[in-house]
Amino acid sequence: MGETSQRARNPWGQGERLRLEILEAAARLLSELGSAEGLTIRGVARVAGISPASIYQHFSDKSALVDGLIDYDATQLAEVMAQAQAQLPADAVLDRVRAQMKAYCRFALDSPGHYRLMIDNRSANTGRPGPLTQFVQQVITAFERCQEAGVRLRLPPERAAVVVFVGTHGRVALWHASQGARPTEVVTDFVDELISLVID
Repeated sequence: MGETSQRARNPWGQGERLRLEILEAAARLLSELGSAEGLTIRGVARVAGISPASIYQHFSDKSALVDGLIDYDATQLAEVMAQAQAQLPADAVLDRVRAQMKAYCRFALDSPGHYRLMIDNRSANTGRPGPLTQFVQQVITAFERCQEAGVRLRLPPERAAVVVFVGTHGRVALWHASQGARPTEVVTDFVDELISLVID
């Protein structure tokens, strides 16, 4: 049997579906490898059950594939954060901020390869903001809703969001640097401490 298993070809007009399947396969392989260094077109093709040539129809090279994977992961994390807050009542504004940030932490701790890919690999030459900007904006919006609901913030919503996000991001980085020597709760609990610093 060859390296690439056979799969049914997508019907005409379903190129976007194949592109998504390629990204899903790349995401699974990245989870196995732990970093993008070992990610190859051939390896992704094997996981997806297609030929490498099929990938080149959607991504010109590994760099383009990685860029697509960054967008894919960013979309997944943004949805996880949005879903976390959506599970709480609309008037539980502070709890919704906590839920978003703790969802961010869980993704970063559970999927370190995907997390590092997003924060380390957006080329400055793309002319596009990195995904962290998107996540910060979600937190800014959450703090704006806190202010609208009457929560007294010590800082404007944008600054409060940056303080909480940057602090959380740094705590996640320290946890990874220690190779998980401490329980994950030290990271998620830190979110509560950070939020307490920006509210009266």
